[in-house]
Amino acid sequence: MRSYGFRNSVESVRRKLRGLSAVVADAGATEHERANAAALKARLERRLKDAGTPAGDWTDNAFRLGRWAKNLGKSASPASPKGDWTDEAFRLGRALRRGYKKLSS
Repeated sequence: MRSYGFRNSVESVRRKLRGLSAVVADAGATEHERANAAALKARLERRLKDAGTPAGDWTDNAFRLGRWAKNLGKSASPASPKGDWTDEAFRLGRALRRGYKKLSS
């Protein structure tokens, strides 16, 4: 099981930063909204810097691309357990279906 908790939290902080930057750049925002957005933006940037995360440049994207390519060969869904009672029921049902088709044709 993979844990994306840290990466997701960093991405959410970056998403918040983009939103705050939009508020700061918005011509229709009031002075108080701009001041609050600028203060929150500075606080979030400090959190990112303290976390020691990559800046989100091309090296970060290359790392994620490599990770993704490495996991391509792995199955998305877990394999079904072998030796379960459902395996026998499936085989029995398939045999009965084939027999019925032969009899009805």
